Amino acid sequence: MARAVVTGGAGFIGSHVAEAFLERGYEVTVVDDLSAGKRENAPDRAAFVEADITDVGALAAPLAGADVVCHLAAQASVTVSVERPDYDCDVNVRGTLNVCELARKAGAPVIFASTGGALYGDDVPLPTGESVNPQPLAPYGASKLAGEGYVQTWGRLYRLPNVVLRLGNVYGPRQNAHGESGVVAIFCERLLAGKPPIMRDAGKPTRDYVHVRDVAHAFVLAAESDNAGVYNVGTGVQTSTARLLEILQDAAGTSVEPRQEALKEGELKASALDPSLVERELGWRPTVDVDEGVRATYAWFREARGG
Repeated sequence: MARAVVTGGAGFIGSHVAEAFLERGYEVTVVDDLSAGKRENAPDRAAFVEADITDVGALAAPLAGADVVCHLAAQASVTVSVERPDYDCDVNVRGTLNVCELARKAGAPVIFASTGGALYGDDVPLPTGESVNPQPLAPYGASKLAGEGYVQTWGRLYRLPNVVLRLGNVYGPRQNAHGESGVVAIFCERLLAGKPPIMRDAGKPTRDYVHVRDVAHAFVLAAESDNAGVYNVGTGVQTSTARLLEILQDAAGTSVEPRQEALKEGELKASALDPSLVERELGWRPTVDVDEGVRATYAWFREARGG
């Protein structure tokens, strides 16, 4: 039985990745420091190790003997990265280097969760392909780009099929409604609480919303392929924040007037990822339509609240 280690496996995306590998018959170890993740998110059938990726000593045992390492543990807040770039660098760069080195010792490829929009920046062709020169607008994007560099370099240096997955705006069950990137979860929670959603720049900014189930499948395909490289994982479709709220209000049967605010420093105006390369080389394509997926996510949040 092959063994997969999932860093950040008690988080929103990581817990779904851990489940996807279990469903494929892997033995799974979740590594998480629970700074953002929740212990109950980690699948019951997975082994769990509480450890910080910046502590190489604590990481050594759980990564030893791994057949593949899915690296999702990260500092994921754009705002925090602007306010505390040193902390962002410690986690996303030093932490990724630690994972790369320990995976190398185990002879295991690394599948790295990077970012799409925050890495490419504004003023790029949409949908954006992997060949576009990254122009991050915040330290978060810069640290993820540096992490990509280590993952790819370690792959070339040690002949490991390391893979970078540049993710769109991932949404779905278990998303944290108290972070800044999970706008679907945030809108769901505010509508369920009868509070006005916060709409930035009149709802004009667009994102490439990709369902977490599709994203988890991309990690499995990357792990089971001999291909190495950088791949966008998105739908190629732009959905505005205004349209997102419209779908959710329809699902909720509400007509709450949003509170208007300006974009924060470092936030993008538009984003969409071209997924044609990952489809050609890994056979991945999105299967969940944004309208269907957003409605189902609202239903999950409603049920989780006992509604």
